[in-house]
Amino acid sequence: MNVSLPLTPDQLFGELFRAVQLGRVFADSKTFVDCVPKSAPALILADYEARKNQPDFDLSAFVIQHFTVPEALVSGFVADTSLSTAEHISRVWPYLTHSADEIGQGEQPGQGGSSLPLPHPYIVPGGRFREVFYWDSYFTMLGLRESGQYDLIRQMLDNFAYLIDSYGFIPNGNRTYFLSRSQPPFFSMMVQLLAGIDGSAVLVKYLPQLEQEYAFWMAGAAQLSPETPIIKRVVWMPDGSILNRYWDDTHQPRPESYREEIELTETAQAQGVEPAKLYEHIRAACESGWDFSSRWFADGRTMPTIQTADLVPVDLNCLIADLEFTLHYAYTLAEQKAESEAVLAAFMRRMEAIETFFWNEEAQFFTDFDLNRLTQSDQLTLAGVFPLLINMADNTQTFLTYTRLRQDFLQPGGWVTTLTNTGQQWDSPNGWAP
Repeated sequence: MNVSLPLTPDQLFGELFRAVQLGRVFADSKTFVDCVPKSAPALILADYEARKNQPDFDLSAFVIQHFTVPEALVSGFVADTSLSTAEHISRVWPYLTHSADEIGQGEQPGQGGSSLPLPHPYIVPGGRFREVFYWDSYFTMLGLRESGQYDLIRQMLDNFAYLIDSYGFIPNGNRTYFLSRSQPPFFSMMVQLLAGIDGSAVLVKYLPQLEQEYAFWMAGAAQLSPETPIIKRVVWMPDGSILNRYWDDTHQPRPESYREEIELTETAQAQGVEPAKLYEHIRAACESGWDFSSRWFADGRTMPTIQTADLVPVDLNCLIADLEFTLHYAYTLAEQKAESEAVLAAFMRRMEAIETFFWNEEAQFFTDFDLNRLTQSDQLTLAGVFPLLINMADNTQTFLTYTRLRQDFLQPGGWVTTLTNTGQQWDSPNGWAP
């Protein structure tokens, strides 16, 4: 599926973009990429060129003159601690609900704004996150189901189907600067969730989007071989099976974290790390949703050793196994026998590969597979419970996983994400949000 993608803020604004981000006009690099230009980018750039070298030029004032700066969301919400958790969540939904965007009007890709308009209402995380996020939304939908907000579940699923139809996949979020990567593929579970409410016809309704989601993650699989073992998100494993990894098609600093990643580059280069490789692995970690974690660090501690794209993740492959089985079921309902049998065979091969490459006998736990060392990673993380989620683990593996969880991961307040404290968001003592 060939789709012409809109330009990102760094592509649109070039030198101005770099000046704003490196000049610390905003404390948070995400602020500028979410700003909405008040006129065409070409006019803004022309004015910048004409004025930037004047003695009294004020970059901050220039940005305020030419851009609308976004505000934090949920700024007016005040929690009432006398309410139950369920009542609190019911109160917060309206504050987090973004109304449908006007497709074809207002802020549009290509006109300078980074927002990708969506045709139906959706839930956003709030604060500095003013857009929908892919994998977060599955867990949001679970909450909406408990709150009886079925219409909003349907609308959000239709938005994701719209993104697939428009761009060929579900991006990290509905921003132009997210169009080089996706996030953990929960679309099949979203479809199953709605099927549990509206019936199995939902699976057939969204079959075209399920097919395209699978095509996106499996792109290049037919060209894999021992001589070409990795293409985009697919990997030829040592036994000839095909599994998936996280990936991003752009090896440059992320626009929303531009200054931070330019500064990190200096540290990484001092350790012999090439900038393009650093950005490759950082962006792959962002596709994983685990940005960032010792899970991805070769030394288990520091960001310059990040190696996300060199790992085959257990959680991702379990999610794609679920996608394959969902496709099998949908094809069966649609009476497409050949397609149903083919994807079921792919599902069975993947289940065997999950057992082969992710069960870590020494750790008695499921872990990622390290392509550099051709063995299981020694990083223990809660991603190791995903085989249980898809009912793939046998009784012994389930018991051993449960024992390890109780012994090491369960702390006062819940499950810690990893057993390592690095100060990163997806590490101990931080909990497992999903």
